[in-house]
Amino acid sequence: MNPNEARFTGRHMLGIMLAFFGVIIAVNLTMATFASTSWTGFVVKNTYVASQEFNEKAERGRAQAALGWTGALSIEGATVRYAIHDKAGASIALQLATVTFRRPTSDTEDRTIALAADGAAWSAQTGALHDGAWIVEVDATTTAGLPYRDVRRILLRGGSFR
Repeated sequence: MNPNEARFTGRHMLGIMLAFFGVIIAVNLTMATFASTSWTGFVVKNTYVASQEFNEKAERGRAQAALGWTGALSIEGATVRYAIHDKAGASIALQLATVTFRRPTSDTEDRTIALAADGAAWSAQTGALHDGAWIVEVDATTTAGLPYRDVRRILLRGGSFR
C-alpha cells in the first residue's frame, strides 16, 4: 500500500456519523420550534360540552333557514357592511349585530367588531384586513328578539369582498 494514499479511518467515520445525526437533530429542533410557535389547532375548550350543544345549534340553524332570510355582506377597504333581507327582499330590522373575522389557520389576526346601524344596513370600520382567506361570523338579534347567525368563508382581494 502506498503511504501517500488517503485511508478511511475511524475519525472519518466519526465525522460522517456526527454530521448525519447533527443534521437530523437540527431539522427536528427546527420543526419542533415551528410547531410550538404556530397555531395550536385549539378550537373549543371542552369537546364534550361542544358535542352536547351540537344538536341544539343544528336545530337553531334549521329554524333560521326556514325563515328564508339572507344576509348581504360587503367589505370595501376598512368598512364592513351587513344587512339582512326576508324572502320578499325587505330589510329586517336589527337590535344589535357583531362581526367576527377569523383566519382559518391562525388566531393572531382574529377580531370582533360591533356593527352600528347605518340606514337599512349595519356597518363598522374594521381596520386593515389583509388579503386572503377569512371566516366571517355575523351574530345579530332582530328587533323581535330573534337571533340570526351567518358564517361564511370568504377570500379578500385588494381589500374588498362583495
